[in-house]
Amino acid sequence: MGIKYIFAAIGTFLLTSGTLFDAWDSILNLIDLLYPPFLFGIKGWMLLIFRVSIGILFVLHGFPKLVNLHKWAKSLKMPADLCFLSALSMFLGGFALIVGFLTPLASLAILFSMGFATFLHIKQGEPFVGTDPYLLPEGQYEGPKGKSEPPSFEKAFMYDLMLLMIIIFGPGAYSLDAIFFAGIN
Repeated sequence: MGIKYIFAAIGTFLLTSGTLFDAWDSILNLIDLLYPPFLFGIKGWMLLIFRVSIGILFVLHGFPKLVNLHKWAKSLKMPADLCFLSALSMFLGGFALIVGFLTPLASLAILFSMGFATFLHIKQGEPFVGTDPYLLPEGQYEGPKGKSEPPSFEKAFMYDLMLLMIIIFGPGAYSLDAIFFAGIN
């Protein structure tokens, strides 16, 4: 019985002091800050195609990392917990990008992961662009399906740029974010 009175007193204080409304205004300001105007027309359709394509790529990159987490962590010489967060951000963030839900936050989570990947590639001395496979000496980087590209940070860097584009231009009008938040900004 006593706890109900405490909550009632707190609620009354928040309503009469304006604190509750200030908090609501802060939430609205944060949403307005996170979402640029939702673009319609050809720009909106291009953002949809761009966002869905990148989302699919991250789901496809994140899933095998989650399934083979310890193997992936060992190959990177990184803690499994950190690798789990990275893989989870790719996998769940990819789905969020596909439907356009909480797009800036999902993009930011994946961007941290890909930014760290870019840093690791640079730290290991890998070039921006790897040598084209047809220019490699015979027997180098060959597998059962033929030659592959040597390591570089080109792909991680390009993902960084793509995610920044989504953060800057927003998810577009054809997203769940637009349905939920369009009236706010």
